[in-house]
Formats: sequence, C-alpha cells, structure tokens
Amino acid sequence: MKVSNIKSFSVADGDGRHYFIVKVETDEGIYGLGEVGIRNWGGAVGKAIEHLSQVVVGEDPFSTERLWQHMFRGGFFPADKVYSCAISAIDIALWDIKGKALNMPVYKLLGGPVRDRVVCYPHSQGPTTDALVESCKKHVEEGWKFVRWGQPETGGVFEYRGSDGLLEPVESIRIAEEQMARVREAVGPDIQICFDVHTRLDTAHVVTMCRALEQFNPFFIEDPLRSENPASYRTLARHVSLPIAAGEQWSNKWAFREVIEEELINYARIDLCIVGGITEALKITHWAETHYIDIVPHNPLGPISAAACVNLCMASTNVGVQEMPRRPGSFGTDLFPKQIGWEDGYAFVTPDTAGLGVDFDEDVVESRRVDPPQSGWSPLLRRNDGAFTNW
Repeated sequence: MKVSNIKSFSVADGDGRHYFIVKVETDEGIYGLGEVGIRNWGGAVGKAIEHLSQVVVGEDPFSTERLWQHMFRGGFFPADKVYSCAISAIDIALWDIKGKALNMPVYKLLGGPVRDRVVCYPHSQGPTTDALVESCKKHVEEGWKFVRWGQPETGGVFEYRGSDGLLEPVESIRIAEEQMARVREAVGPDIQICFDVHTRLDTAHVVTMCRALEQFNPFFIEDPLRSENPASYRTLARHVSLPIAAGEQWSNKWAFREVIEEELINYARIDLCIVGGITEALKITHWAETHYIDIVPHNPLGPISAAACVNLCMASTNVGVQEMPRRPGSFGTDLFPKQIGWEDGYAFVTPDTAGLGVDFDEDVVESRRVDPPQSGWSPLLRRNDGAFTNW
C-alpha cells in the first residue's frame, strides 16, 4: 500500500464553525483524516501541506516515524509552527489509515487500552457571571464532571467574540475570584474546576490571582503565562501552589523539554494538531510519564482532533482530563456523520472501531468549502491605558 494523494479542505458546518481537514488517500482505496491545529493560518498551512506531499506521496503509510522525521528535518531547517501544523494533520491521517488497514482502533496500535473511557471537560461560558454560573450548572446536569472557563474581561466573561474587548488585570483578578466562588458554591465540592488564563496576564498578576483562588481548589490553572519562554515557569512554580497546565502553543517535543525535565508544570497541554500529530504527542506523553506529569490534550477544534486525542488518552496511563468543548455527536454532524462516543461526561472509542473513529461525508464537505483564512489575527484585549494583552 502506498500514499497516492493528499487533499485539503477548508470548510464550515451549518452553524458556521470552521475546520481545516486533510485527507490522505492510498492506492488501495483506504484513506485517513487529519485536522490542522491553527486554522487561522490556513493559507500558509495549505501551502505547507502541498510541499510536504512531495515527501509523503508514493510512500508506505505505515512508516509514520520515518515520514515524520523526513517531514520535520528534510528541509535542513527544522519545521516551524506552520509546518508542524501541516505535519500534524498528515501524521494523524496516516495513523487513521493504519487502523483502518488493520481493522482496529488507533489506540490499540499505541499499546492498547489502559482505560475504557476518558473523562472530559466542556467549555462553560457566558456574557455575565450569572450566565457563567448557569452554564456550569447546565453542564453538571448533563453529566459532565468538570467545568471550565477563561480569564474574564473587565466587566464580563471571556467569550470567542469577533471584536476587541477590555481586560485590566487587577480588575479581572477580582472578577475571577468572584466567579470561582459562585461557581464552586453552585456546583459543589465534587465537580472539578479548570480555569484558563489564556496567556493574558504577566507573572506577578498570575501569582496574586492564584493565591486568591487556592481556597476554591481548582483542578488546574491553564496557560498562566505566554509560551515564548518556557523558563518563566521556573519563576512561577516557586510562588504558586495550584496545579499548572501549559503547552498548547508548543509545536514539538523540544519546546516541552525544560518544563518536563524540571517538573515546572503539572499537566501537559499537548495539541496533537499542532505538536506534530500522534507520533510526536506519544513521545511527549511517555516523557511526561517519567516525571509524573499528566496530559490534558488541547482540543478546541473538530471531531477529528477529538478522536485523535481520545485515542491517545485511552492508550496512556498519565491522563488528567480531556478538553471537549462540546459533546461529540452534537455538532458538525452534516460534515462528520460518524463521531466518537460520549456518555455521562466521558468520551470513548469502541473496540470494534477501525481507525480514529470518525469519518466525513466528502460530498457535503465539498459543498461547504470556504476560502482558508489568510491571516492569523485575533481580536485584541486592551487595558485601560490602551495597551493590548493576549486574546
């Protein structure tokens, strides 16, 4: 069996959600699906996929390690984040092919299951603190064991909006403390709380906020700092007692080296669609295991990303929780009629699955094509003095 073609699809579902899908085809008719992590860079990533096709087409899809090394290192200069996104999608699709060819779920190829299902957290949010509390209560009523939201804007709650907003750190910290107090009271002591700073604060403000939030026993504080300098987590770890989760913006194992080896984080936020696919994520996962660091795979995307993450978690011993913004099977079903399972706060891939456990309707996908974004600009959050912080 040889790879015969690689296709890319920038598409939108009926609710306006966008996905960047990669289909790797073989000469035996078996195909695999992958997903690109930074879809706002779709124009650049699409060109990288075309370039990498020169390496992959004509090769054995079972040679995932050799192909990964060739794609990452073959241009002499190591792959940057754009190319890592492209490598990720292709690599995930190759694993999907291997599972389908052997008629078994991908997690069996990764060592076999160590759990039957994977506990997940949803995205709880709202335009006000009252709405946030109601969102969290609704998720608990639906069976979720976790709730999660992000660093609040001044006077509101973080939402994926299309316009600029205001975030003054000191005021935001006060709102965050109020929100967590009210959510903890509403959901009780047994529901886990995840809080995403979203790289919006500097170290001093994070320390202040974490000390204020300790009383509410959150499961972790996510992305408290920007990602460019992992060594900054050394300073943070000296002053913060809460568990720290980080890593969603890192695009290979080397970026994780310092925080794993020095045990500066408690949870590794590996993004399989950015970090280099299943091949690279598996290495980071086992590396983290040697330091008793659990993985919390980053999954803000679609059903393909979700399936890849859950397969990895089902075959890994060191798993904290899996990000799952929405219940699988509750969205994008026009594009993805086959998705992984979900019940009572847990996601799973059944043992009789072949591949990742997700499939698409290519005819519908073709009809939903949209131009890939040509830039990665996001709405800005500004402080009271006009300076901006991360989105």
